Amino acid sequence: MRLRGEDGRPLRVAHLTTVDMSLHLLLSTELTVDVEHGLTTYGLSAPGPYRQRIEHLGVHHRPLPSLTRAWQPAADLAAARELLSVLREIRPDVLHTHNPKTGVLGRVLGRLARVPVVVNTCHGLWAQAHDPLAKRLLVRGAEAFAARFSHAELYQNAEDHRTLARWGVPARRARVVGNGVDLDRFPAPGPARDALRTAVRDRLGVRDDELLVGGVGRRVAEKGIREYAEAARALAGKARFVWIGPDDPDKPDALRVAEAGLEFLGSRDDMPAVYAALDVFVLPSYREGFSRSGMEAAASGLPMVLSDIRGCREIGTHDQHLLLAPAADAAALTGALDRLLTEPALRNRLGTAARRRALEQFDQRTVARISLETYAAVARRRGLPWTTD
Repeated sequence: MRLRGEDGRPLRVAHLTTVDMSLHLLLSTELTVDVEHGLTTYGLSAPGPYRQRIEHLGVHHRPLPSLTRAWQPAADLAAARELLSVLREIRPDVLHTHNPKTGVLGRVLGRLARVPVVVNTCHGLWAQAHDPLAKRLLVRGAEAFAARFSHAELYQNAEDHRTLARWGVPARRARVVGNGVDLDRFPAPGPARDALRTAVRDRLGVRDDELLVGGVGRRVAEKGIREYAEAARALAGKARFVWIGPDDPDKPDALRVAEAGLEFLGSRDDMPAVYAALDVFVLPSYREGFSRSGMEAAASGLPMVLSDIRGCREIGTHDQHLLLAPAADAAALTGALDRLLTEPALRNRLGTAARRRALEQFDQRTVARISLETYAAVARRRGLPWTTD
């Protein structure tokens, strides 16, 4: 479906995130689909190291230098002025907001800038049931307030949809769309996958008969890395335990010292090969919107242990596609990992079921097409002179 504006001109869509890492890691497939469908596509975020990769997709990046991930009133006011200036410069037909902070700012400022179509994707409410009541009320109130300024709300998981429906977000403007990854990046079991596996394990010095357990994510405490390290120490000798992902020094829970029992491999550009090298995947996170690394591990056919939280439960059913363990519970995590390390048949069964589910449920191109359909539906509802071909 190609969307066109008045007189057949290409429509302009702008995706807004806090940092350029989100544009690259979370939205690259959606940006690619927009470009493929003839949209003039912009990425708006704080400047960073991923700009060149984003622009390689055919996307025009516009930096917002004052934009930060944390709420900082002086910087936020400057970022708001920068965002309004960019919106007036590029005059998008669609502003699609992502991430908690830019979702709030972008929806409000997008309407003030008279952007014809404002759409938000909720990638996960930034408050969980175990958070203090004041935080939960603040987060849900801010989201419900910002939703009044959008024309459509897309949710990656049904729990967030139900939560905000109770806060007055109209059902007619809301839809659960799920989440996905680029499935073509993750080869099926066979010679190609075996070659990737061998190459990475050789570089890491992992023996053929050695089990390799790995987690993927930012190096922050809320990913459950401390509990994972405790499990690794308890299971020492049964496997090697690694963590892949960037440091995040701006976060208050950033881990700045090594955790005994774990090897930290840092960021990697060869993640399909890294997943192929693993025997077990683990994500003991406290908070997820809809775990991308979990979907990638599932697409790679890996047996998994994930936290029993919203955003991980969507990856699959306990003991059918994966194992779930309570968040922040090192003993339960240790027990679940021990099951996978000592039961080869269970690893094979869960890994096969996880890949089958990924192929059926986690295609990011489907999610991207739903975004395009949402833009068109809003345009029709608002009587905009857009056409499709």
